[in-house]
Amino acid sequence: MADRLLEQTGTVATREMREQLLDGMELERARGITIKAKAVTLRTVRAGEEYELNLIDTPGHVDFQYEVSRSLTCCEGALLLVDAFQGVEAQTVANAYAAMEHDLKIIPVINKIDLAYARVDEVLEEMEQSLGVDPEEVILCSAKAGIGIEELLDAIVTRVPAPSGDPDGPLQAMVFDSHYDDFRGAITYARLMSGTVTKGQKIKLARANAAYDAIEIGQFVPKRKPAESLKAGQVGYLICNIKSLQDVHIGDTVTATGPDAAEPLDGYLEPKRMVYCGLYPSDGQDFKELREALEKLSINDPSFEFSPETSEALGFGFRCGFLGLLHMEIVQQRLEDECDVDLVQTAPNVTYEIINKRGEQIEIHKPQDVPDPGDIEEFRQPIVRVNFVVPIEQIGQVMRLSQDRRGVQKGTEYLSPTRAMITYDLPLAEVIYDLHDKLKSATRGYGTMDYELLGYETADLVRMDILVNGKRVDALSVICDRRDSDRRGRAVVKKLKEEIDRHMFEVAVQAAIGSRIIARETKPALRKNVTAKCYGGDITRKRKLWAKQREGKKRMKSIGSVDIPQKAFMAVLDTGADK
Repeated sequence: MADRLLEQTGTVATREMREQLLDGMELERARGITIKAKAVTLRTVRAGEEYELNLIDTPGHVDFQYEVSRSLTCCEGALLLVDAFQGVEAQTVANAYAAMEHDLKIIPVINKIDLAYARVDEVLEEMEQSLGVDPEEVILCSAKAGIGIEELLDAIVTRVPAPSGDPDGPLQAMVFDSHYDDFRGAITYARLMSGTVTKGQKIKLARANAAYDAIEIGQFVPKRKPAESLKAGQVGYLICNIKSLQDVHIGDTVTATGPDAAEPLDGYLEPKRMVYCGLYPSDGQDFKELREALEKLSINDPSFEFSPETSEALGFGFRCGFLGLLHMEIVQQRLEDECDVDLVQTAPNVTYEIINKRGEQIEIHKPQDVPDPGDIEEFRQPIVRVNFVVPIEQIGQVMRLSQDRRGVQKGTEYLSPTRAMITYDLPLAEVIYDLHDKLKSATRGYGTMDYELLGYETADLVRMDILVNGKRVDALSVICDRRDSDRRGRAVVKKLKEEIDRHMFEVAVQAAIGSRIIARETKPALRKNVTAKCYGGDITRKRKLWAKQREGKKRMKSIGSVDIPQKAFMAVLDTGADK
């Protein structure tokens, strides 16, 4: 749809056109998903008048919800796209309500109407039922075939209100994104709420209280195009030779210096990180490089956080917080691809709360921080409300899937004769690892889900430690439900036995809760046949050689260290449920 709007308005020449033009990141093209919101300026002539439209193309996955919420703050209207075959998905409902909360004018659109199996009438009914959309307002189009694009542009111009800012008022611009350029420093993307900014003007970043010269300003069409000035309602970029990354904050306000400075805007709510994991350089020497890479990436993606930590097994590294498992995977891949850093990542876990015997509340971001069981008064886990939109034939499988994960059903709503929305409250730890994959398998790819955090609830949780060769490996500890601990412990040690290479001495892999061992597997030693040269003769000679070998293995076991591969750190996610 974004491609067709760019083409129809003549923003991009036909020879420069390619599929998913705004998804410029290599990772986006490789995975076929949108990861970063992209802004682009379009110009179109309607009824003899020229209009300037600023489009922000946002991601759809629940892990990138923060990108969507930031974009909504800068907009006056939203195009709500619904697939003519897939119909209303769980994320459609979540984003539609988010747009309504921001008082945006919503233009409902049914796309892909040229599909042979499009079910337009049913989808219209679903939109009316779940979103309260008036069927008369829905625009039918096919972005691929170019059907209905003109009508859509007319609707944008007539229905979406013009920006309300005063170009002659005090300068006030919202920083909604930024990225770091090795040659030009931090490049900030801003939406002007009021006032005008001109090239060479001295500007101030309100939160950092730092003044800079606007060396270059311009708009995205979709590449950067310099301009002499930007006024209220426009979206563009500012290059100010910002080398100090600490000065750049997404949600900050750009204003004029001195007495003309405007009041700072409200900015954005701090995102709630859901998943934490440790990131360590695979070579202990690259700690400084990893810190620089994380700092550069954090100005482009402020939804993850990081703080230094140390691990006995892995040395110096960082504890990082993410919005979800896909977000974690994307950040790790971007660090490796864009910053050329080789990483070891520990198993992800969610944030828990503990009330100790003294009545203090502690946030637990990693299993190693869990105090002794005798000091815990209450152990709380995060609970999320999950909305599943599924075909009605597969309601049974989805309910079984949720109940296996200790879910509590909250309601069922029929969107149409063929589709229903089921609502469950589930522990977040049960949702993030593989629920999405299992849902797709159970519903043959037609089910979708979306979740929001409700709060924390008391649960019977324990810390399960993994001992390799008698030593606790802190990076492999996990927090799990007491009822699941035995099954999970057995599954983890079995998986670790496969992942850890054989050594010259036997390696014992154990799972323990406190001082109680709940599961054990033994990786046998590599053995040299020391009696190969003995043929015939007295058995005592062979026994002597075996005894000598045993002594050597014993000595080696006491001083030898076990190499644990990266795959082993992800083995602790194995719940053992499939068995």
